Amino acid sequence: MSKLKLWEGRFSKSTSQIFDLFNASIMTDIKLFEYDILGSTAHVKMLAKCNIILEDEAKLIIDALYQILEDFKSGKIKYEISDEDVHMLIEKELIKRIGEVGKKVHTARSRNDQVVLDERLFCREKNLHLQELIKMLINTIVNLAEENIDVIMPGFTHLQKAQPILFSHYILAYAQMLKRDLLRLRQNYSIINISPLGSAALAGTTFDIDRFFVANELGFESVTENSIDTVSERDFVLDMLFSLAMIQMHLSRLAEDFIIFNTDEFKFIELDDSFCSGSSIMPQKKNPDALELIRGKTGRVYANLIGLLTVLKGLPLSYNKDLQEDKEFLFDSIETVEMSLVIINEILKTLKVNKENMAISCKSGFINATDLADYLVTKGVAFRDAHFIVGNIVKYCIESSKTLEDLSLEEYKRFCEKIREDVYQYIKIETCVNRRKSYGGTSLESVKRQIDNLKKFLKSL
Repeated sequence: MSKLKLWEGRFSKSTSQIFDLFNASIMTDIKLFEYDILGSTAHVKMLAKCNIILEDEAKLIIDALYQILEDFKSGKIKYEISDEDVHMLIEKELIKRIGEVGKKVHTARSRNDQVVLDERLFCREKNLHLQELIKMLINTIVNLAEENIDVIMPGFTHLQKAQPILFSHYILAYAQMLKRDLLRLRQNYSIINISPLGSAALAGTTFDIDRFFVANELGFESVTENSIDTVSERDFVLDMLFSLAMIQMHLSRLAEDFIIFNTDEFKFIELDDSFCSGSSIMPQKKNPDALELIRGKTGRVYANLIGLLTVLKGLPLSYNKDLQEDKEFLFDSIETVEMSLVIINEILKTLKVNKENMAISCKSGFINATDLADYLVTKGVAFRDAHFIVGNIVKYCIESSKTLEDLSLEEYKRFCEKIREDVYQYIKIETCVNRRKSYGGTSLESVKRQIDNLKKFLKSL
């Protein structure tokens, strides 16, 4: 038989043990313990302010709640499946400590608006923490770009060499992704930061409460407008899960790049030993497991978003027990993304950039072919004709086992009489990079502007 529950008055028999196990969320939502105490404290202050309970009663309840929180932090509060959820655990503990007065804590509220409050408080704090982690990572990327400001590497499209770029330009692309992630989280914050308490089960309450007092006490910007929507929506959780999926996707793309660039075939970078592991059978192996795990864990972050969308898609208004499932998705995604951000940050800080290998790689693949076409345009050739001419030149080089730099002026003139001696300076890899001065391009001048803009962005937050 299960222990007496606070809601069992209407029931003639106790719930079965197997249902208790199936129904309980205590092992998951225990993470909301501190937020539940915070919300209950604000609620009790409001009840006293509105003369719904006495000031002395409020003080007794609040003092007991703070003591319960301290005992929880020190490991003195024990819980089990029969406690059902964190809200019931705290309320039962309160009643056990101060008796009948403790039963007044739940006046003018329901677990339906109580849990939404706890989740909003939790998401709000985690949102700010994620913002700090992203700012830290952007700053690390900026530092890495500055340290390797003039290192040239091949840029890729379709995973084939395309055009020469600065490594600093390449890595700053991820800073831009993270900047969008940060702005998205800041938008999420305003959606999260709305107080739901006072919506009760679904219809509001008959008590003359002050919802705005609670919102102000807890630092919310406003209160929700519709009690039915308040207890049944989890849009703010979905927003968090979507933002987390976007962050993890960006980290996974960076992980994939680095896994490739770290291979013996590329050797563009070298990962620090502290973020790699060995093989159980092949003694020579140094595997990029940290990056592979970030890439792999992206699947579960996506799954959590799809999971909650699926839970919500067919729910009738208003509250349904299905909504209990949201916390496992939320907690798992937050923990995964937080760890991934920390790991990626440390990988970047300990990374070795092999500039010599990048330079050698730039000598093959005809990555200056577009620049040769642009050169012909400066000589009065229409771009589409220039494109065709350079295509033929590249074909000739492949057949002759030569590079564009290897061709003599005489060979060039076979394809176009307008080519002059200055072509060799034009197609130098360094020239190809630094002539791309268009805003947002890969020139040194442009990259320095990007870095300055990112620094200003971080300072503005």
